[in-house]
This record gives sequence, C-alpha cells and structure tokens, in this order.
Amino acid sequence: MYFELYQDNQKLWRWRLKASNHEIIAHGEGYKNRSDCIHAIDLIKSSTFAEIIEVQN
Repeated sequence: MYFELYQDNQKLWRWRLKASNHEIIAHGEGYKNRSDCIHAIDLIKSSTFAEIIEVQN
C-alpha cells in the first residue's frame, strides 16, 4: 500500500491510499495547505491500533 499526495483542479491538496494493485482503497478531503494534508496522512498512519466499532442501522 502507498499514499498518493496531489493537488486537484481547485488547487486543494488531497491524498488517496492505494493497494499494491494500484486500486484506490481510501481518500481524504481537500486541504488548502500541503502540510495539513500530510498531517492527515500521518494521523491515519498512526491509527493502526484504532478499534473497529460496528454500527447497527
């Protein structure tokens, strides 16, 4: 897996997480600052121990 960091057409910074087969697994919102986008990636990377909560509808 790997993260892609890029600017969209509106000049917002975005990230997407891709699998080894290059399929998009997850993506994030747009950020005005590149550093904010990198910070979001770092938060995701550090949350590997986040618990899973099942929500019932």
